[in-house]
Amino acid sequence: MRPVAIIGIGQTKIDEAWEKSIRQIAAEAIHAALKDAGRESADGIFLGNMMSGIINSQNNLGPLVADWAGLKTPAVKVDAACGSGGAALRAGLMAVGSGELETALVVGVEKMTDRHPHEVTVALATAADADYEVDMGISFVGLNALIMRRYMYEFGWKHADFAQFAINAHANAMHNPYARLHHTITLEEFEKSAMIATPINLLDASPIGDGAAALYIVPADSLQAGSRILIAGSAAATDTIALHDRPDPLFLAAAYKSSQAAYQQAGVGPGDIDVFELHDAFTVMSALSLEACGFAERGQGPRLALDGKLTPQGSIPVMTRGGLKARGHPVGATGVYQLVEVVQQLRGECGKTQVPEARIGMAQNIGGSGATIITHILKRE
Repeated sequence: MRPVAIIGIGQTKIDEAWEKSIRQIAAEAIHAALKDAGRESADGIFLGNMMSGIINSQNNLGPLVADWAGLKTPAVKVDAACGSGGAALRAGLMAVGSGELETALVVGVEKMTDRHPHEVTVALATAADADYEVDMGISFVGLNALIMRRYMYEFGWKHADFAQFAINAHANAMHNPYARLHHTITLEEFEKSAMIATPINLLDASPIGDGAAALYIVPADSLQAGSRILIAGSAAATDTIALHDRPDPLFLAAAYKSSQAAYQQAGVGPGDIDVFELHDAFTVMSALSLEACGFAERGQGPRLALDGKLTPQGSIPVMTRGGLKARGHPVGATGVYQLVEVVQQLRGECGKTQVPEARIGMAQNIGGSGATIITHILKRE
C-alpha cells in the first residue's frame, strides 16, 4: 500500500446537544476538517457509529450525513461498537492506500443524550454477548467491574490506586475546549464518589455525550516532506466477545496483537511513542492497555499513574486532552477524537498540555470489553 497522511482535522465540543440532530453534528466536524485541509470535497466518506439505529432510529447514516453536509460522494457507516471510529479510519486508509480513492473523509459521530439513561445502557450492552452476557442481566459497566475486582485481587491494588488515571485526565481536559468535563478532581473526591458497580464508581467511568470528529486523508506522496502527519501503523485484532471465554480476562490480547503489528509497520517500539491516547472508558482499562502495549509489566499499570509518568511531562503521556474520562465518550466517535488529538500533539497545537517535541503518537480504540481493538501510529515527518 502507498503511504497515507492526514491533512485535515475537525471536531465538535462533546456535550448534550439538544438543539442539534446527529446529521448536524457530523456535518459540523466534516466542514471543520475540510476547512483545515483546504479542500471542498472528498472521494469517499467512512463514518464510524455504533448506535444510530437504536438511539436515533436512523440507519443508513452514511448517505444521510453526506447529503446533509452537501457532499455527493459515496458514504458508508462502519460499526465496531466503541471501536467504530478506529475501524472507520482503517476502512478509509485501505481505500486511499490501495489507490481506489485519492481522498477520503473519516468521520465518527454519536448522539447519545436524547434517550433515557436506561435506554443508553441497554444500547451500550449490545457490544457484549447478547446470549451469554446481556441476557444474564449484566451491564457493560458490570463487566468492567468484574475485571477491576479481579485485577485488584490478583495484583494487590486498592481502589484508590486507580485515582491518578482520572485525576490526570480531568487536569488535561481543563485545557481542551472540546472536552465535556471542565473541572479538576482530587483523591478525596475520587474516593467519595458514588458507586456504580462495585468497585467502579462514578469517577472511574467516562461520561457519554453527543459529538463528532473528522479526519481528511490523502496519499502522502502528494505532500512535501517535513510537515506530513503519516499513518505509519494501522492494525486491528479481535478477541472473544464474551469475557468468560478468554483464557486470561486480565490481559487484552487484541491490544497486544494490534499494537505489536502497528509497531512493526511503523518501525518503532513502546519506547519511541511520545504520546498515547488510550481507551480509558474505565480506569482499569487504562492499566490493562498500558500493560498489553508494552509500557508496563503485568499488574503494574497503576504504578505509572501513581509515579506521575502519564502526565504531559511524563515518560509516556496519555489522555493529554482529557481522554474518554473527561473529554467524554460519544462511543462511535471516540476513536476519531483520539486520532484528532494525536494530530494536534504532532502539530504542536495543545497549549498547556503539549508534549514537548512530540513526533510519534499512538491511538488505541477498543470495541466492547476488548473484543475489537484497533491501534494506529502516527508520525510527523
